[in-house]
Amino acid sequence: MKVTPLADRVMVKLEKNEAKTAGGIIIPDTAQEKTQTGLVVAIGDDKDVIKVKAGDKVMYDKYAGTQVKIDGIEHLILKMADIIAIIG
Repeated sequence: MKVTPLADRVMVKLEKNEAKTAGGIIIPDTAQEKTQTGLVVAIGDDKDVIKVKAGDKVMYDKYAGTQVKIDGIEHLILKMADIIAIIG
């Protein structure tokens, strides 16, 4: 399935959190904190507002965006204003 964000929205592929601590304790998904970083895979068509490009690793607000599953992979569609940093 092909999904293209519109206007000032950005689609981010979520990063998986490590499910095991350094000491070997396995943490279930329900107990893990929501990830706040991801990889930009697509951007909307409002080039004046969007300051990131595909391939950028970004940090975003904790409860921002709409989560979608595309071909079994979790993605998040965010407004540009919800992206708080580019990690590089």
